[in-house]
Amino acid sequence: MGGVLLQLPSWARVTAKRRGHIDRVGELIATWAREIGVSDAERGRWLRAVSMHDALKDAPKELLRELAPDPWDTDSLRHGPAAAVLAARNGETDRGVLDAVRYHSVGYAAWDAVGRMLYLADYLEPGRSRNREAQRRLAARVCEDVAGVLREVARQRIGRIIAAGHPLLPETIAFWNSLACDE
Repeated sequence: MGGVLLQLPSWARVTAKRRGHIDRVGELIATWAREIGVSDAERGRWLRAVSMHDALKDAPKELLRELAPDPWDTDSLRHGPAAAVLAARNGETDRGVLDAVRYHSVGYAAWDAVGRMLYLADYLEPGRSRNREAQRRLAARVCEDVAGVLREVARQRIGRIIAAGHPLLPETIAFWNSLACDE
């Protein structure tokens, strides 16, 4: 890939490892944007969401709790809502970008393309260690079958939540139901 240089927000708190993940997500999204032929403005929306989605993943829990006091009452999921709060405070006004950042870990039925593409790229980026070949095949299909790959990725992600014995959040259930109705 190569070629996408993402500018992280000034408020980002990321390790070098996390920065690598964000860059890989950006490369994948930029590739899809080019292959699908989206406008430069839409590509810019996708990349803004990428630059912010994990910008607070490595922030102290206290900061995340202050910015996002009750999102799902789960520390591991606060980074998206907290990043959306700081993005809005720092001038991001695009509701689609903010929703993509806020819900990228859990899914959201009302997403536009930026949320759906971020959800896919975050899961399918090539640095993930699980099922690399299967993930690569799914990523290669995105441009020809966004809806089908989105349903498959949601199945996998939701299946992992269920297998771990965690409850499904209302947003995740609504997201799945929106996808299942599209089949």
